[in-house]
Amino acid sequence: MRIVALGGIGEIGRNMTVFEFGGKLLIVDCGVLFPEDHQPGVNVILPDFSYIRERINDVVAVVLTHGHEDHIGGVPYLLRERADIPLVGSQLTLAFIEAKLKEHRITPKTIQVKEGDRTTMGGFDLEFFAVNHSIPDSLAVAIRTAAGMVLHTGDFKMDQFPLDRRITDLGAFARLGAEGVDLFLTDSTNAEVPGFTTSEKDLGPAIDAVFRTAPRRIIVSSFASHIHRIQQIIDTAHRHRRKVAFVGRSMVRNMTIAADLGYLNIPHGLLVDFKKLERSDDHKVVLICTGSQGEPLAALSRMANNDHAIKISEGDTVLLASSLIPGNENAIYGIINALTEIGANVVHKGNAKVHVSGHASAGELAYCYNIVKPRNVMPVHGEWRHLRANSEIAVATGVEPRNVIIAQDGVTVDLQRGRATVSGKVPAGLVFVDGASVGGITEETLRERRRLAEEGSVTVLAIIDAETGTMTEPPEFFIQGFSCDPADLEKAGTAVEKALADGPSGRQGGRGARNLDPEAVIERATANWMRRFYNRTPVITAIVVDA
Repeated sequence: MRIVALGGIGEIGRNMTVFEFGGKLLIVDCGVLFPEDHQPGVNVILPDFSYIRERINDVVAVVLTHGHEDHIGGVPYLLRERADIPLVGSQLTLAFIEAKLKEHRITPKTIQVKEGDRTTMGGFDLEFFAVNHSIPDSLAVAIRTAAGMVLHTGDFKMDQFPLDRRITDLGAFARLGAEGVDLFLTDSTNAEVPGFTTSEKDLGPAIDAVFRTAPRRIIVSSFASHIHRIQQIIDTAHRHRRKVAFVGRSMVRNMTIAADLGYLNIPHGLLVDFKKLERSDDHKVVLICTGSQGEPLAALSRMANNDHAIKISEGDTVLLASSLIPGNENAIYGIINALTEIGANVVHKGNAKVHVSGHASAGELAYCYNIVKPRNVMPVHGEWRHLRANSEIAVATGVEPRNVIIAQDGVTVDLQRGRATVSGKVPAGLVFVDGASVGGITEETLRERRRLAEEGSVTVLAIIDAETGTMTEPPEFFIQGFSCDPADLEKAGTAVEKALADGPSGRQGGRGARNLDPEAVIERATANWMRRFYNRTPVITAIVVDA
């Protein structure tokens, strides 16, 4: 059996692992990665499907371990390659992906499973197990073939007092360990964190304190899929006799689905439309919105920028009930500062115990290794430091160091005769979604966008005599992104005229510019002048008009 991760190893996001056996392919998860500051204009980042594109008809199914965007967000783009790939997942996970696909006008073929179910698809024997995570209905999957058995945990932790009383099935993990797990793919996100992850129920006192002391409105920002946390907010609001409204399209959609399926319990009369709350007393209002990661178009960001129907006022309390995803820190702290400047009291993980992770810490991982006793280990879902820490835990529990594989996206791992080995590498680059464009944006495009943002742009309009190659009048400069003295631009114009006179169309025929057209000569001359006199490297465009 060949295993290749097309995303999720060396990064937090775009999780996608392909299993190949007997000429068939099984995919576990297909998520997105959210862009960082150095990727301006990018909406999301997808796994690279090129490895499977020519064999798309060999894909027997996509198993979705849970409903977070970094595990299901890429599915609409995968189904553009082949719309009838079966999607296998729990009730809530499939409900979330079906709602997402409806927006893409795709009707999927779905197969609902639950913990304890076992089914065969294209030579892959699949068994599903309950795991606890920060979203209900999460599953681990055991994949059996004649080549061996793989256990993929998905995202999980071992909360012994979960809000939905659905704990990670350690008994099943032990049973699989007794049977013999040939390869263990396990969540690495919290491998650096010692001990055990705090229980969700332990957040209750801190959240209650926020509600007890808030003098005016409470605005809670959370992931639109974090049903456990939102249930805590709803329960606390009910105790404090506050009405609740959901704000933001994804929040309204997901919470409606969760409530309809029974995963979210909303007391009768508690939930109202946020527009009706404008007429309510401020101390009786709770708004639950998106934007906990500083997303520029999300509700909380727009509120902080005074670009939303809901206006934050002095004395309001804003509760950020989520963690900081790596790469989003600047955006989040920017929102915290903007809200604080308005006069809001901002409560977040840094100053109150209002969030716990959904991932297993080092103690839980060690516990799992001792139960599962895997022959081979391949840490997944994490950056390099997380993968390394996870591998060290595996070795400390008795796994042979040579049987622990720290891979990266695109590395192929072959499982044969109970041994996992690295066998090669396939393309697994970043695929950028930019508006309606998928894959059209390259690193070169992003470099130019960064230059535009940091250095500005210069457009040079030159009117040139086609016969002599000289300008009939001084060039005109259009500057964007920085200021430039008009007197200096006259000197820049002189430099451009000299370059043209010395260039291929001029009488002197300069050596360096002999093969350049007038636009290239102008752009190079302007770039050299800007670098010498302004110490800038703006994006320069020359427009040449024949006189």
